[in-house]
Amino acid sequence: MKPVPAVTLDQVELRHGSRVIVSGISGTFEPGSLTALIGPNGAGKTTLLRALAGLHPLAAGRIDRGGLEARDIALLAQGSHLDRSFPITCLDVVALAANRLGPFQAVSVARMAAARAALDRVGLGDMGNRQIQAMSAGQFQRVLFARTILQDASLILLDEPFTAVDAATTRVLLSVIESWHAQGRTVIAVLHDMDIVQRCFPRTLSLTAGGAVWGEAGLRAA
Repeated sequence: MKPVPAVTLDQVELRHGSRVIVSGISGTFEPGSLTALIGPNGAGKTTLLRALAGLHPLAAGRIDRGGLEARDIALLAQGSHLDRSFPITCLDVVALAANRLGPFQAVSVARMAAARAALDRVGLGDMGNRQIQAMSAGQFQRVLFARTILQDASLILLDEPFTAVDAATTRVLLSVIESWHAQGRTVIAVLHDMDIVQRCFPRTLSLTAGGAVWGEAGLRAA
């Protein structure tokens, strides 16, 4: 893992076409911080996450990633938005994680072993050969987390990671997030469940129609 820098926003504005989605956001995600990105639907949470990953252009302002490159950033998109029609096993999905393999580079024995270990970490150690089409939403979300583990990124961006998963899966995924935080990685997650926010996320960034507010989540920050 590359050393984790601060990520700073300076008067960031984001648009979809001519419509302003996010405007005038300034502030810093400190190295190793764990932040919940909250706010109503349509407030621009996913758009901001994509901008942090370098996947959505800025209409104005600046994001300073402290020298992080694309390979140092992992974005876990909403699983429900991903196409699972391609015939591939969950082990291959994990082993072929972006950022760590060059074009036409073969998957090594060591990498396959690491992929199996990542699947075991999320409770899918016996499902490596299962096709992703045959997995439930919760199982596939675990696969995406295992894939993110293998990316070994300094900055981890999670878009609604607990949507459509059961309580047991949520507990497993939260334990992975907590381990990333303990390792000093910076984690930013779009969340709607305020109980999880208050219990597990020390910092918040709330997006509203009136702007953005940085704060501390209640129970962890107390």
